[in-house]
Amino acid sequence: MKQKTFSRRLIGRVLAYLLAILIALWILIPIYFITVAAFSPKDVIYSWPKSLLPQTISLETLLFFINAQYVLDSLWNSVKVALLTLVISLVIGAPAGYALARYIFPGKDAFRIIILSTRAFPIVILSIPLAVTFMQWGLYDKLISVALLHVAMALPTTILVTSSVFIGVSKELEEAATVFGCNRVQAFTRVALPLALPGLAASAIFTFVLSWNEVFAATILTIQNRTLPARMFVQLAASPIPFRFAGGFFILVPAVVFMFFIRRYLFSLWGITLK
Repeated sequence: MKQKTFSRRLIGRVLAYLLAILIALWILIPIYFITVAAFSPKDVIYSWPKSLLPQTISLETLLFFINAQYVLDSLWNSVKVALLTLVISLVIGAPAGYALARYIFPGKDAFRIIILSTRAFPIVILSIPLAVTFMQWGLYDKLISVALLHVAMALPTTILVTSSVFIGVSKELEEAATVFGCNRVQAFTRVALPLALPGLAASAIFTFVLSWNEVFAATILTIQNRTLPARMFVQLAASPIPFRFAGGFFILVPAVVFMFFIRRYLFSLWGITLK
């Protein structure tokens, strides 16, 4: 009986590892080919058959993309919009999630559903009225308008994720902090917030990547000050293949770099310690 149980556990573990490997390959293989193509000369990109390993490393394709008109400006716009979205979402979402986790008030469950239901509205329906509203407010074709829309898209998930994180933080620790002289704000910033950093890191990754990759709203709300995905979306059909590979690489790298620097907090959410 013990042998059968051990065999089932071993088979289940092997299948889980195989599934994890397949998912990782599904994600990493396109990233690998995009990176190889971005660092390959134009003649290698157009050649056939292609080699799995890079034969020649060149910055020709990347320089071709960087020197294209408005690319660097659009890249900088994407960075500013993503960081602005991240800051606003956490500044609003973290206290809101804390309130949902710590306080009991009438309609609390309904409030959760209302927050989540805002994600049910298609951005296609909302974009035109929002564009008209931003025109009336004098915010059309400005980065702040794109950031505010991205905040509206990311905020429901940010609130619900941070709420779940703060539920896992012991309330007794905050009460102990108040006993030793902290007020409620100090107990939140010095005790609850540091313990919730892993969950906030996960929420920050989601918010940053959502804002960085969002195309449709940025295309509708901007003309001159487009983000990089919106700029590529407009120019993609008329762009050569090397431009597309280099653009995909440039869109991919900042999100990966951001997740690399924040991974320490994310891994600690699962009990993994990085040295």
